[in-house]
Amino acid sequence: MPMSTDVVGHSNDRTRLLVRRIIAYVVLILLVLISLFPFYLLIVNATRGKVQSGIEWIPSNLLGKNFSSLFSAKTSTAYGSVFGALKNSLIISGLSAILSIYFSALTAYAIHVYDFKLKKFAFTFILIVMMVPTQASAIGFYRLMKDWGLNNSYIPLIVPAIAAPAVFYFMKQYMDSALPLEIVEAARIDGCGEFRTFNSIVIPILKPAFAVQAIFTFVTNWNNYFMPRLIIEDKSKYTVPLVLSAMRNAGPLESDAGLFNLYIVIAILPVVIVYLCLSKFIIRGVALGSVKG
Repeated sequence: MPMSTDVVGHSNDRTRLLVRRIIAYVVLILLVLISLFPFYLLIVNATRGKVQSGIEWIPSNLLGKNFSSLFSAKTSTAYGSVFGALKNSLIISGLSAILSIYFSALTAYAIHVYDFKLKKFAFTFILIVMMVPTQASAIGFYRLMKDWGLNNSYIPLIVPAIAAPAVFYFMKQYMDSALPLEIVEAARIDGCGEFRTFNSIVIPILKPAFAVQAIFTFVTNWNNYFMPRLIIEDKSKYTVPLVLSAMRNAGPLESDAGLFNLYIVIAILPVVIVYLCLSKFIIRGVALGSVKG
């Protein structure tokens, strides 16, 4: 009799577990569908010409026409080179991500490894800088770049990315959990120089953190509108957000909604590609970087 009761209880537990799993999968599928629904509508609208009243569920046959019109000379003259904007955004976002990650990691390495009198002050000062919004210093930064003759160039959009307090803080937290000082001491005993230690030993350990911050930094610079709008004046140097803004503000959107939505789809693709290439590191990097071991 007790054995029969145990069997029934075990069967009920398995049934409850199965029901919970089914409910969890249903909820997750609904959340995925809700998340992907705007992207589906974006793709559908990219295949159309003018804005239609109501929601259109089925793609039209104007995708090829919109694609050729988007990259035509007429569109480039009116809004700025749409292909050139993709190239410009890739250059700015890619270089900004590389410089930001490397030098932020180098700064975090110095704070993590070395002991000096102003160590706590330097760490606190960097965190204070992180709290200052970009808009607070934008006017002074613009005047400085104009006095130096650097306005309408990519230098003010790339070089200041070296100073990235948020990236530095993430790297510092990751090193606290994943970089024992014994590894650095062992490298020094073996006669390894400081830069060689960092480049050959520390960077491979920081690969997950590098991947996470590469995604975040690349996406941030790819979507950045404020600073490029402030610095860039020549249409040939426009980035993707500037071209989208020009298309949106040029006139009635109803006449070229297909072009606008198609360019949004194209502008999303590089971000998706970067995420897919580095996504295997993101969970591991966030978990180790947020928990101090």
